[in-house]
Amino acid sequence: MTAETIQAPRRRRKTKLLPYLLSLPALLVCVGILIPFVTAVYYSMLRFRLNLPAMKGFIWFDNYINFLSDSEFWNTVRVSLLYTGLTVGVELVFGLAIAMLLQKQTRFNNLASILLLLPLMTAPALAALMWKLMTNPNFGVLSYLVQLAGVSDFKWASAPSTALFTVVLVDVWVYTPFIMILLLAGLRSLPRQPFEAAALDGVPRRFVFFRITLPMLAPYMITATLFRLLDSIQQFDIIYSMTQGGPGNTLLVFQVRSYLEFYQYTNVAKSAALLVILWAITYALSNIFIKQWLKLRERARGSA
Repeated sequence: MTAETIQAPRRRRKTKLLPYLLSLPALLVCVGILIPFVTAVYYSMLRFRLNLPAMKGFIWFDNYINFLSDSEFWNTVRVSLLYTGLTVGVELVFGLAIAMLLQKQTRFNNLASILLLLPLMTAPALAALMWKLMTNPNFGVLSYLVQLAGVSDFKWASAPSTALFTVVLVDVWVYTPFIMILLLAGLRSLPRQPFEAAALDGVPRRFVFFRITLPMLAPYMITATLFRLLDSIQQFDIIYSMTQGGPGNTLLVFQVRSYLEFYQYTNVAKSAALLVILWAITYALSNIFIKQWLKLRERARGSA
């Protein structure tokens, strides 16, 4: 019996075990995700407050049913979706505009794209505190500039009428570079033949943008929008650092309200139920975007 015949079964065993070994890290991550998720679902079906531990008991779906008649809950849904729609929409428009301006690869454009990434490297909570100082009515530089423009006593995040505008402004400043860099990579990877043919035929730029650039860029736009949507609807640090969900309930989004329910009102069950509902909304929205992305990919394969 030769050495090769002895080592052959060992090689086969290693080959069979290799897929399981490679999938082990993903399995550990999955378990690490499922444990807190199942825990949240479990607590959401209880009557459980930290200040009244003796009253702990199963009430099943009563926490969810009670939300249907809770005006504060529907305000949270409205504010969360409004905040998500505004931030993602504005960032997508600005990110696409900046990416179009920097599409041509030059030294200046490459340097500008690097410099524009600096806000993204700032922690959102730190960025919110910076903006809170800049919008301070007594010594904030932005308050001073607004006064020079003729607008006196602009309240920024301290008034219900302008609080949403202020936190959206901070979010746009921090995260627009993320969408910009994704769309810029998409623009620079598009095939040049359709654009060269359109230039030779004298096709107007508006037609090229809406009929050639946008359809070809659509998968990148959907990907960027999906990433930002999943992050924006779970926003906590910018809003909490700026206003703690106020003034009043103006910015009481899901994450902030869940945090306050747990740490301020000690209502563990209600906090967990809010997070489970947030997961369900996030799951539904991500499914819609992924299905659209798959449709676009199949359409692109069909036309290729």
